[in-house]
Amino acid sequence: MLKYGLSFAALLAAHPALAQEDDQQIIVTAAGIAQPRDEVGQAVTVIDAETIQRRQPIDVVDLLATTPGVRFSRTGTIGSATGVSLRGAETTQTLVLIDGVKVNDPSGIGDAYDFGPLLTGNIRRIEILRGSNSVVYGSQAIGGVVNLMTAVPVDGFAANASAEHGYSDTWSAKADVSGSSGIAAGGIGAAYFRTDGISSAAGGTERDGTENIATNARLTLNFTDALSLDLRGYYIHADLDYDSFFGAPADSSDVSKMDQYVGYAGINLALLDGKLTNRAAVTYLRNDRDYYFVRGTDPDYGYKGTNLRFEYEGVYTPVDAAKFILGYEHERPDYDFFGFGSTSSARINIDSVYGLAIVKPFDGLAVTGGVRHDDHSQFGGATTFGANANYSPNGGATNVRLSYGEGFKAPSLYQLYDSFSGNATLRPERSKSYDIGFDQRLDGGRAIFSVTAFRRDTRNQINYDGATFTYGNIDRTRAKGVEASVALKPVDALTVTGSYSYVDARDRSPGSAFFGNRLARRAANQVSVSADYDWSFGLWTGATVTMVDDSFDNAANTRRLDGYALLAVRASLPIGEHLEVYGRIDNLTDEAYATAYGYNSYGRSAYGGVRVRF
Repeated sequence: MLKYGLSFAALLAAHPALAQEDDQQIIVTAAGIAQPRDEVGQAVTVIDAETIQRRQPIDVVDLLATTPGVRFSRTGTIGSATGVSLRGAETTQTLVLIDGVKVNDPSGIGDAYDFGPLLTGNIRRIEILRGSNSVVYGSQAIGGVVNLMTAVPVDGFAANASAEHGYSDTWSAKADVSGSSGIAAGGIGAAYFRTDGISSAAGGTERDGTENIATNARLTLNFTDALSLDLRGYYIHADLDYDSFFGAPADSSDVSKMDQYVGYAGINLALLDGKLTNRAAVTYLRNDRDYYFVRGTDPDYGYKGTNLRFEYEGVYTPVDAAKFILGYEHERPDYDFFGFGSTSSARINIDSVYGLAIVKPFDGLAVTGGVRHDDHSQFGGATTFGANANYSPNGGATNVRLSYGEGFKAPSLYQLYDSFSGNATLRPERSKSYDIGFDQRLDGGRAIFSVTAFRRDTRNQINYDGATFTYGNIDRTRAKGVEASVALKPVDALTVTGSYSYVDARDRSPGSAFFGNRLARRAANQVSVSADYDWSFGLWTGATVTMVDDSFDNAANTRRLDGYALLAVRASLPIGEHLEVYGRIDNLTDEAYATAYGYNSYGRSAYGGVRVRF
């Protein structure tokens, strides 16, 4: 089920250097360190390993779509270009982390992360933070943060594997092994996926298939109780047939290939009897994207984006009621382009410092405040502030949350330096985000209710200016709404979770012909309900219903995307101690729908598989 906590093992997956927090419910994304839920004033949803396994999703977006405030669009078959919007923000304003590494693509038009090639594979935990949070994460975190984490090594030895087959000759397999011995703990995993797919273009006849390979690895060396080394890596290779997007989508022979390399190397050192913890790390991202008009030929055009980062974070805890965080970051994103008879490249440098204070002036109240300054080699500096509070009068049964956050997004290298449409005078996009909410736990946690109201104003938003044929800071937007979630466990065998969000995201650009219009591909209403039942003889059955309101595909609000309702059912049955069979049917009612105009989505599709664990 959707939870607001995690086991010790899942906590270590998110932040391996942390000490044990017993049964505390922990959030790691809000301040970049592990915090009890009662200390966090921001809206965060956690998708845990049990949810991922029970839902049996192919890709990460299917999980995100069932959480409050999330909207997505996909251009056809699995693996196709997919964007995720948080609370009505642009998809380019969602910051994405994989095992602590920022993976937004520096070679993209707006540095957006393409969720298309990101399948669930060996992902074990996802945290979604909604609301601007640039104090902790810098550029991009205007809408919020999606933090994805792989499995942590276990004590001793463990191994898991699964394989499944289904609709459109889809094959999927994954495996991981992990263990620990002496000072070392490590794990490695791999996942393979291929499908004939569907025609991405609406009305198309030829299928667009995809093949995806993902691997992950991590190693922790605990030299002493105070000193450790963390090494992590993640790799994705994606080969996709897609339908041409030059004009209306139509059947074509186009192919894209993507290789993504993610790396992390960090040293953790505790001083002053653990009161001062230090983390110094180097992270690396490389995205290679090649595009072919016809498979089997040389690439016709392509992009390479890299981002090399150095991070330092110090956490000083002089007393239990106060914690101070100080950080420094340096990053150097760059990109290269080739194609159509030309080449181009660009790079920038960003230096950042930030500080946060987390204090508990009296029992039940936690207050966080922080400031950050980023110095960009092109446009200069940007300073952001943030603060939040969480108050519980009854030991965590009731929590009242308040949050204010500022966000900024640096212009992408493409927007700054493209030889045709670049504008080197661009300023960063800026946002201010406010929310207030409460969480209520009843009957010892068997019923959990959460409600949050929010508003975000964004200015200097970058868009293509048809008057100058370059990018400019020409847009303003506003998003406001309400998010609600519920988790019920009336009996031990039954779990029911639900979420609802109303997102009113509109153009507020003065003088714009689209002033007051809804922002494209952001439905106002969305609701999702899941129920899972654990039968006494071992069978587990479940279902998820997701309903999405109408939306528009363009700024003029002239192309409507009809709302839709999707029903998925699933079951799993253990056979002995180590073996389990499972299956699911997605879109059981065979609903016809689209999340991007002119593109198809999957109809009814069934899959079945087997899992083994040791």
